[in-house]
Amino acid sequence: MRSSRPILLVDDDNAEMMTVKRALDELNVHNELVHHLDGENALNYLRNNADKGPCVILLDLNMPKMNGVDFLAAVKANAKLKQIPIIILTVSDDEDDKIKCFESCAAGYIVKPATYEEFIKAMDTLDAYWTLSELPFPDA
Repeated sequence: MRSSRPILLVDDDNAEMMTVKRALDELNVHNELVHHLDGENALNYLRNNADKGPCVILLDLNMPKMNGVDFLAAVKANAKLKQIPIIILTVSDDEDDKIKCFESCAAGYIVKPATYEEFIKAMDTLDAYWTLSELPFPDA
């Protein structure tokens, strides 16, 4: 990713975090990966780091404390945070989940691929898109 800001992963599965980290390393994405296990802790992190927050958020939907849909709505309702792009990265292929997420201004929705090779392709596509995309905030 062109930005030097971190990537925020909000996912309650540590194994998933390791998969994302491995994929980013394999793709030579050098952004720091910040990981939070639930939406509540991730929201606190964002509120305390709004001026130097992430360039993108990768968000799971099914988590304890605050699920992904509620987290997405809370971020998009916050004037200081709403410009951060949020990509849903989940196992849910449910049409209602997709509708809720896009109604809450998700930047994208990716169903986690079944194989690691497919996951690498998905992450490579994300990296290419966010490298080309102009972000609405200055790089820090």
